[in-house]
Amino acid sequence: MDRAEKRSVYKAEVTAFLSIVFILLVSFVFGILEIMAVHNHKNMSRLTADRSIFSVFGEYQKELLEDYHIFAVDGSYAMEGFSEDRIISRLHYYENGNMLEHEVSSIQYLTDNGGQAFREQVIQYMEERYGISLIKEFTGLASEWEDQEIKGREMEEQEKNILDEVKEIKSASEEADAEIDSESSGSIEDMNPFTCLEQIEKSGILTLVLPEEMELSGLQISLEDQASNRSLQTGRGTFPSRQGMNGPEEKLLFGEYILKQFSNAAMDKGKTESGESENSGTEREGINSADSDRSRSLKYEVEYIIAGKQSDKENLESVLMKIFLIRMALNYAYLFSDTSKQSEAASLAAVITSLLLVPQLSEALKQLILLAWAAGESVMDLRTLLSGKKAPLVKNTENWQLSLSSLFTLGKGSESNEGQDNEDGITYEGYLRAFLFLEDQENTAMRALDRIEENLDSEHGLNHVKADQCFSKLELNNKTSIFGEITYEFPVSFAYV
Repeated sequence: MDRAEKRSVYKAEVTAFLSIVFILLVSFVFGILEIMAVHNHKNMSRLTADRSIFSVFGEYQKELLEDYHIFAVDGSYAMEGFSEDRIISRLHYYENGNMLEHEVSSIQYLTDNGGQAFREQVIQYMEERYGISLIKEFTGLASEWEDQEIKGREMEEQEKNILDEVKEIKSASEEADAEIDSESSGSIEDMNPFTCLEQIEKSGILTLVLPEEMELSGLQISLEDQASNRSLQTGRGTFPSRQGMNGPEEKLLFGEYILKQFSNAAMDKGKTESGESENSGTEREGINSADSDRSRSLKYEVEYIIAGKQSDKENLESVLMKIFLIRMALNYAYLFSDTSKQSEAASLAAVITSLLLVPQLSEALKQLILLAWAAGESVMDLRTLLSGKKAPLVKNTENWQLSLSSLFTLGKGSESNEGQDNEDGITYEGYLRAFLFLEDQENTAMRALDRIEENLDSEHGLNHVKADQCFSKLELNNKTSIFGEITYEFPVSFAYV
């Protein structure tokens, strides 16, 4: 092979090598470009999904936030019923097209798990707005409240049996063929210490304790329509949640939120325990004016959250009976420490049993009179509380209000209607605070949502806003197609926390 031929072969070898290198370089460059395009598409898809879900959660229900400090999106979007398709449509709207496919994998409504998301937001708001110092003075009272509730339940059984035992004493006198003349019979009726208990059994406690200027509300609602009673739409999936939701501090903060946002029977009377007017703007955030209060479907909202009855009257009566029984137990305990009052009761029992000709039942009647006396004093305490005043927790000779002779006329309308104020006592709101603390937190949360639904309707005309259609946490599974061949799936989530 001559020199020219050899040179031609070498050139061909170099050309082939360079061609292969060039092809590899071009393939590498295009590969890099394709990888960059794929990752860019993925990143843009994630950014688009993030922007869309942030925008959807930016459409929170405005009145719910302004009035109750709760972030949630109304999933009905002012239409009848709820559909996840509406959420998907809003996501596509903010994408400016349908470049992503969305599927709701997890969602949490305000009513899920006994109003968990609602309670979480309430507690966070109260901590940020007021701090733990708001409930510092009440944290040590939890055990006392529980003890008082137990005493009230025990007293309930005794209260139910008092009149039955009185009837047994009268029956014993009749079985003994007692011959009681008309004059003695009239004297017994004039010295009847059980008038107030008979009135409570016959007409309820409200007839005895309402202040003269207080007009009993006749408002009522349909329990079947409330979130706490109706069949609810439920979410799915799991989300991180706050721990220790039922701790003492959390329960107290949630109770304070309810007291600030909702009305009660004595909110226009007197002052709160902090010394500020109970219906002032700083104390009552959820009630902007008297007109706003009157437009609501219930007037005694805190009582509803505690008792869960359909009418203001029933709710108020239920709460007042709780207070009555607690006060009765405490007053009865004081009477056992006061020898002077025990002597008065013993003397009255001796007179009545002598007239009935059953002196052997004097001691039993004495105990019943003491119970009736404690009940009468409790009526006076309730009048004090409903008048916006403070009733002493522990009674003594100075702050005891009802004499034994006044017990005969209690309930007949001839006695003073209001009780005395005590500077070191407890307000009606104080008892509501205790009941809110002792009540099951899921019950109070769901009933609070009942009131929020009703108030948004009555005050703003938002009858389409339902707590079990308002979501505060959402997780989506997203899918996109890259170059028509590659399918990319990824999750995205958002939660009001």
